[in-house]
Amino acid sequence: MAEDLRRFGTFSHFTPEQLALLDGCTERRVYPAGTKVFLEGQASEEIYLLQSGEARVRRQTPFGPFDLAALDPGDLFGEQSFLASDARTTTIEVIRDVDSLLFEPASLRALADRDSSFKQALYWTFWKSLSHKLRGANRRLLDFFADEEADPPYDGPAAMPGGGEKMDLASKRRVFQEQPLSEMEINFLASLSREERFPAGQVIFRQGDRGDRMYVVVEGQVLISTLVPSAGEEALYFVERGDYFGEMALIDDLPRSADARAHPDEGALVLSITKEVLSGILSVEKVSSVRLLQTLCRMASTRLTQIDEKLVGWYLVAGADPKVRPQIVRG
Repeated sequence: MAEDLRRFGTFSHFTPEQLALLDGCTERRVYPAGTKVFLEGQASEEIYLLQSGEARVRRQTPFGPFDLAALDPGDLFGEQSFLASDARTTTIEVIRDVDSLLFEPASLRALADRDSSFKQALYWTFWKSLSHKLRGANRRLLDFFADEEADPPYDGPAAMPGGGEKMDLASKRRVFQEQPLSEMEINFLASLSREERFPAGQVIFRQGDRGDRMYVVVEGQVLISTLVPSAGEEALYFVERGDYFGEMALIDDLPRSADARAHPDEGALVLSITKEVLSGILSVEKVSSVRLLQTLCRMASTRLTQIDEKLVGWYLVAGADPKVRPQIVRG
């Protein structure tokens, strides 16, 4: 099994010893085409790694099943229910015979509780998987109206750095204490973050920008959105006080996948954290950042569900018109 996992980047950071531990939580599962591995609404938390074959992530609608994504070899699935201890939000249906590895949730949790370095490696795997899926979900939003004539490039206001505003260390600490972080993480992030005030409607970053920092909201809200061809700006979600945004581009070193701007009425005060600081605290070799990784994973999982809901909503508004059915993209 260890040799199988080493083929996939999602587990490339695991040491041989950690892979040996993981072997005790794992079993091989083979599913023929047409099998539903798990169902939307089902109470289960098993996690799977697809080794060969193909499957689809589906939601049931009044117009029938709607495909949200395709799963290919190397893709992890089922981790969202494990993270939230909640029912499945999608159905996984096999399109081409699947050979997979199943990770048993109770054994996985027990092992993570006993071994903090294993827990760190496990949540790095979840983070890699979820960030990959989030980027894919953002692309699917753009692809939904792929047959429409593309709009000209956006020529609105450019991203601008925020204005300076002084906060004392205790106030910064209170912001980071709103997430279940360790004292070390709270002190580290509070000490090395920088205050930035953005006026109402100010662009913080644009889709396609290179990311050099992530942000935490202190006051106001931040709108995360994307520009949809022939439909204009589409709001994805608002980021509230204590929540993080912009972290994905720092971890996978890819361009921003959406726009971020201060609330159009009230603006926003944020704390910015540079890529160097985040890389230091999230190093896979450091077990002290497990709680921050868990927080980032939970936020990514919630945002992925929100974008999936938006896709399903668009599909329903379109009345399942096949002309606006989105292209299924991988990742």
